[in-house]
Amino acid sequence: MDAACAEHTHGYIEHKDELLKRLRRAEGQVRGVQRMVQEDEYCIDILTQVSAATKALERVALELLDDHLRHCVASAAAEGGAVAAEKLHEASAAIARLVR
Repeated sequence: MDAACAEHTHGYIEHKDELLKRLRRAEGQVRGVQRMVQEDEYCIDILTQVSAATKALERVALELLDDHLRHCVASAAAEGGAVAAEKLHEASAAIARLVR
């Protein structure tokens, strides 16, 4: 656990089961894509499934980002100083990776 969140658990703990459910769904979609390629399915159908899997992972990422902002970043902002600056930079970099 990092220093800014040391006093409490990570925000996603409250809905960890929902995140795991979403991840299992995405995993199933990726396996479906693998099967479709193995079975020489139509390209557009495969791309549709890739898009669905991508969206499922994006939803997980956005939920985790929201939790991080509400918990770790908010806690660090209340503390102020270098810890706040570090957490804001970290969140900004995570957002940049998501939108690339």
